[in-house]
Order: sequence, then C-alpha cells, then structure tokens
Amino acid sequence: MGKYFGTDGFRGEAGVTLTAEQAYRVGLILGYLYGREKGKCRAVLGKDTRLSSYMLEYALASGLTAAGADAYILHVTTTPSVSYITRCDGFDCGIMISASHNPYYDNGIKIMNGQGEKLEDSVISVIEDYLDGNFVEIPLASGVNIGRTVDYISGRNRYIGHLISLSTCSYKGLRVGLDCANGSAWQIAKSVFDALGAKTFTIGDAPNGTNVNDGVGSTHIEKLAALVRENSLDLGFAFDGDADRCICVDGCGNTLTGDEELYICADWLKSRGELAGDKIVCTVMSGGGLIQSLKNKGISCSVCGVGDKNVCAEMNASGAVLGGERSGHIIFSKYESTGDGLVTAIMIMEAVVESKRGLADLLKGYKSLPRCSSDIPVKDKFSVMPKLSACAGEMEKSLGVRVVVRPSGTENVIRIMAEGENYENCIGACGRLRDVVGE
Repeated sequence: MGKYFGTDGFRGEAGVTLTAEQAYRVGLILGYLYGREKGKCRAVLGKDTRLSSYMLEYALASGLTAAGADAYILHVTTTPSVSYITRCDGFDCGIMISASHNPYYDNGIKIMNGQGEKLEDSVISVIEDYLDGNFVEIPLASGVNIGRTVDYISGRNRYIGHLISLSTCSYKGLRVGLDCANGSAWQIAKSVFDALGAKTFTIGDAPNGTNVNDGVGSTHIEKLAALVRENSLDLGFAFDGDADRCICVDGCGNTLTGDEELYICADWLKSRGELAGDKIVCTVMSGGGLIQSLKNKGISCSVCGVGDKNVCAEMNASGAVLGGERSGHIIFSKYESTGDGLVTAIMIMEAVVESKRGLADLLKGYKSLPRCSSDIPVKDKFSVMPKLSACAGEMEKSLGVRVVVRPSGTENVIRIMAEGENYENCIGACGRLRDVVGE
C-alpha cells in the first residue's frame, strides 16, 4: 500500500484527508500521463451518492480537462459499471468516486486502467509522487487543446442492459428483497430485477447524501433479513455504497456471506460444465470450511491476499473463472474484470431458478468452521503489526486455531480473525490480540 492509495484506491475523510485540491491534481496527472501516451486522454467518471462525491467529481473533471483530457460523466452509478464501460467503450482509464462501505463523511477515488482493472502499482507510484511534489510540473492545455466534459448517461443505461442480458431465466413469481444501502444501486438494482420479472421489495433506496450505509447495506444485513421475514420473501440481496459487494439472505432471513455465495456459484457452474479447471480463487479471510466443502465437491481453491485486485491477479494466473472474498466481492471473469454485486445477485438467481431449489437446499454439503473476528481501531496500523504477528503465531500453536491479522487498506483499523474447531479457543485468540493492542 502507498501513502495515499490503499487496497481499494485513495480513501479518507472528505475535505480533510481527501480534498478537492488533491482530486484536481489526480485528474491533472491522469490526463497528462495518458495524453502523453495517446495524444488525448479519454476518461470516464462515476460517483456514488455521498454529499462530497459531487465536489470530487467536478475537481477530477477540472483536472482532467485542464490537462487536455475529455471527461465522460456517468453521474451516480456503480463501481463495476465504470469498469464495464471503461473496458467496452475503449476509454484510457476509469475513475469511481466512492468510499464503498464506509460512512458518508469518508470518500475515495478508485482508478481503473483501460481493461477496467485496478490501476497498476507503477502508475499509482507516479500519481503519489506528483501529489507529494516529486514530479515535473504539468503543462496546462490551452486553446483548442483544452479538454471537455461529456454527459455520458447512455453508458450507465448500456450497463443496465448488459445486466439484464446476463439472465437466461424469468424471475416471475419470485419475491426478492433489495437493500441498496442508499448508495449507487438505489435505482439500478430495482430496474434490473423488475425487468427480469421479479416482485421486488426495496430498502435503502432514498439517498440524501449523508445516509449511505447508515444502518443498511451489506454491512448491516439485519434490516434486509427483517424485510425478507416480514414479507415472506424468497430471498434478498444487500449491496454496499458502490455496489461491488453483495451479501445474500435466504427465505428464513439467514445470512449468506461471500463464502456461501462462492460455494453455491462454484457448484452451479461446475454442474453446467463452466467452472474451468474445477477451481476457484478465495482469500485468506475465507473460511476453511469453504475450502473443505468445495474439495468434497471436487473443486479446489487457490488462496491469495485480501483485495479484489489480488483475487483478479490470481484468477488470471490460474485460469479460474470464479473468485471472491468473504465480504461479498465476487468476480465472474466471463462477465466482469472486477467484483460486481449485481452480477453476483443475478448469478445466484440463475442458480435458484435453473435448479428449482431454494438457497438452503443449494447450501447442502457446505459446513463452516467456528470463527471469531474483530476490527481494532489504532492510530498507527503498521507499528503494531510485528507484535501482533508474533502473538498470532503463538495463538496458532497454543490454541490450535488459524489466525489472520492484517491492517485494513481503507481504515485505521487492524482486522483480526481466528478460526478453528473450538469456538472458545477462537474467542481466546482474538481476546489476546486485542490485549496486545491495548498494551
């Protein structure tokens, strides 16, 4: 991780650690770098519903056009839609303004290359050097060389059409709950599921700039679970602020994490002969139960570091067509080059409709292991890591559990997880790690 860019872009408190001036400079350096290579840069921009997203959108567009680039504006849309349009419409780069599942007062800048994938580390290093003043002064465009902004709402509409086209089934007769987190999916999700024939029930669909992820969405699944139970729905899907995550709820209100979603989708793709090499990619945060349950189905798992950038890289290296994270970032490489919550929801719906089975039935054969996890707020997440890593090793030996300790790439917290056959030992390991931070 760099000074500004973590595992998922440049993220911080809007107006404090992520300012309009910095956004302008990011736009300026991107317009310069890609314009230098191709004569004129074409960039596509999207944003979520946060109050500060408008400020950052105009700052980025100003920087891009000042460098001579053309900025195509998608307005409020999802991160995966920016990836899709960047790749399919031949843009040099894509930019999404969002802090994903974070509170409204945070925001972020996610940058994608021309393939719709997270930007290469080499380019990020140049951007960080420029933000720190360690780069040549960028000449500003003048006259006919000044860039322009283009209203590109047609791109977002084309993405919606792409989502609808993925389904080979009608969802008529199914009652589906949608929690849009008051974020990017608040219009798109309902439009797609209505078009496919489902009877939809929505929450988190009234964004006001300050309520994104506020008690709703994939990190607050209890609201969707209650909606499903109270209305006797067949299932439900919860997205995060920029809709690259999806967490599922079955008809009884039970939560399915990304691990369960991977199990269902891997088994379904294999049954169709579409799971290349009978393998998937997951991260170190996925449960051992997922790996063993899939092994029993004849499916292997390649394990990589946290972050959809790492998942995508491992998928490319191994030839896997399915990969993802427990948090609900799932990648179907046949359709997308990044995690897409709406694609995940559609693929799960396809498995349900084609098999004529409910989610609980599709999960037969899946066994999870007991686990304990926690986020520990810290001032300096890197200084405590050596002592925590040593403690984690001790806990694994003494308690017989698997321990993962890692600094968050988006927040000032340390994420800890302990997993094993004995739940009390998992709790003990996490408790000891929290004590180490306190010490």
